[in-house]
Amino acid sequence: MADEKKQGFVEHITPRDVDFAQWYTDVILKSELVDYAPVRGCMVIRPYGFAIWERIKEALDRRFKANGHENVYMPMLIPESLLLKEAEHVEGFAPEVAWVTQGGGEKLQERLAVRPTSETIFCAMYSKWVGSWRDLPMKYNQWCSVMRWEKSTRPFLRTSEFLWQEGHTIHATPEEAQEETMQMLDIYREVAEDELAMPVLVGRKSDKEKFAGARATYSMEAMMQDGKALQAGTSHNFGTNFAEAYDIQYLSKEGKLTYVHETSWGVSTRLIGAIIMTHGDERGLKLPPHIAPIQVVIVPVAAHKGGVMEKCAEVSDQLKAAGIRVKLDDRDTLSPGFKFNDWELKGVPVRVEIGPRDLEKGQCVVFRRDTYEKQAVALSELSAALPVLLEDIQKNLYALADQFRQSRIREVHNMEELTQAVNGGFARAMWCGERACEDAIKEQTGATSRNMPFDQTPMGDTCVCCGRKAKHLIYFSKAY
Repeated sequence: MADEKKQGFVEHITPRDVDFAQWYTDVILKSELVDYAPVRGCMVIRPYGFAIWERIKEALDRRFKANGHENVYMPMLIPESLLLKEAEHVEGFAPEVAWVTQGGGEKLQERLAVRPTSETIFCAMYSKWVGSWRDLPMKYNQWCSVMRWEKSTRPFLRTSEFLWQEGHTIHATPEEAQEETMQMLDIYREVAEDELAMPVLVGRKSDKEKFAGARATYSMEAMMQDGKALQAGTSHNFGTNFAEAYDIQYLSKEGKLTYVHETSWGVSTRLIGAIIMTHGDERGLKLPPHIAPIQVVIVPVAAHKGGVMEKCAEVSDQLKAAGIRVKLDDRDTLSPGFKFNDWELKGVPVRVEIGPRDLEKGQCVVFRRDTYEKQAVALSELSAALPVLLEDIQKNLYALADQFRQSRIREVHNMEELTQAVNGGFARAMWCGERACEDAIKEQTGATSRNMPFDQTPMGDTCVCCGRKAKHLIYFSKAY
């Protein structure tokens, strides 16, 4: 007889409304997405977690290449002298930089930074590669890891080392650079909403919150189920800030040496944390079908009965042929009940159950993870029915997340209303544009500005904090 603990159902997951942070930790560990590494602040991404990242990566990479970007790879070590060339950039990252001071048994003459981001190394190379206007634009991206020595860490959301992509492009004119900046922000929005089923707010960051060294930073902000914001991606217009510091010039059509205009943009494995906290529940993950490594799991019922496993294998082959990512759970030491709980914990969108009675009726039982609903489907119709069902689940997950988000966004006109709104949601407010008010709001409420939407139709004419004339419509919230 199998060990009783092994045969038991999925271990308890802390309810979200009791302790949201513990719920998140329970889910990521028990669903085997990640584990803690023996290195401070680092994580080990397990196969199932990495498979989700691969799906996200494929969705992004396909769009990057369609937009004319090429992938490259830069060294992870950056000489200190190179990092120091752009003062604002260095100041912004200095507290988080990890340094290499020794190679083998030899002390290095110059410290090497483990890349916190790669603007500086890209700039060094662009200054070598650019000659004339005919070389532009250069539109490169790299998939890599970066390291930022974070004080407080949580897997996927904030770790000392994490995986990401970082795009770096250079252009001949400010207009081309701005178009690129906005185009990449829109690609991020499209992937978040269409692939991750995660609604986002896109807009421009305040000067206080922009990327160190950027002329302007744009972000997409997602709302998690505890009402906090998660910055899910950013796109930056550097103008000529880095070009001037790193002497990136080209010969224009008029024969004049001219500085290039640069952009940078990135998203990371933080998106996996966003998916968990946008869609998950007390049973575990709920994965959108577009990025789920396994879209359909087939669970045999009474597998020892004649014909059951054979039919399950046949159905599995049919679904694979139809382009569905399918898993046949043929583990013979676990009960169907355990398997049901296990795959719900892992967030597989659809479960197909096939047993002896189903074979007699020529059907199967189909369970959808988003609504917990079951229905009988004829086996002859399954290959055609499941793609439709998966798309319905994808749309429903987005609709549920968007409904929740809209219910937690509140228009506010004074500090009392703002304080109430950011305690579990977003505040939509008018702002004078002064950093002093941003600082005061953070000090009083713990909330930070998220971004200014592109539609700046005013909802009033006075600043929510100081009462003076307002210049911007903006979102405030507490954030990860």
